[in-house]
Amino acid sequence: MRILIAEDEKDLNNILVQKLTSEGYSVDNCFDGEEAIELIDVVDYDIIILDIMMPKADGYSVLSHIRNLGKATPVLFLTAKDSILDKVKGLDSGANDYLVKPFSLLELSARIRSLIRSSFSVTNKILEVEDLTMDCTSHIVKRGDKIINLSSKEYALLEYLMLNKGILLSRKKIEDHIWNLDYEGGTNVVDVYISYLRKKIDEGHNIKLIHTIHGQGYILKGEVNS
Repeated sequence: MRILIAEDEKDLNNILVQKLTSEGYSVDNCFDGEEAIELIDVVDYDIIILDIMMPKADGYSVLSHIRNLGKATPVLFLTAKDSILDKVKGLDSGANDYLVKPFSLLELSARIRSLIRSSFSVTNKILEVEDLTMDCTSHIVKRGDKIINLSSKEYALLEYLMLNKGILLSRKKIEDHIWNLDYEGGTNVVDVYISYLRKKIDEGHNIKLIHTIHGQGYILKGEVNS
């Protein structure tokens, strides 16, 4: 999942980037509302974390811009404004969640996972496709009874495929959601990581789950009609 963090406290911003990156998220960050708007105009984020009191454009203005674009991207306000009226204003303005500083990083992670599940209409923390399971809290992935060890990027790619099970995803869409603006790798990065996943997920199994639709992209499902 690709996340944007707009937070003008640089130390906190950096801590959030490090924390979420370590959990396998692809993270872009900025320090004012104007830059946040510029990024939102060109990138389709899975979640956006906004401070309210930012320079150049506050969080309310950024949120209004997101909704005026017609984007339903989940937005979490991360702010020191802690009164009930502030929370009501934030949620009524279109935010999906509201977390007051100081906060627990564990709670932030849990809220992000909850927003991801909601945005994909998933109610269970366990994702399943055939006998492949992924626990989104513990990050344990199994095919049958066998635990599969994945790198953070492999996990992120598989999670995105599982959240979109049965849906054809183009290479560009996958790349845009799994890699951030700092990525400077090769143009075949998606193909390379799909190959890594196939070896770990499908090798040795009669039922293949990761399928290539030539010229279009990839789909994760138990069966593909011939």
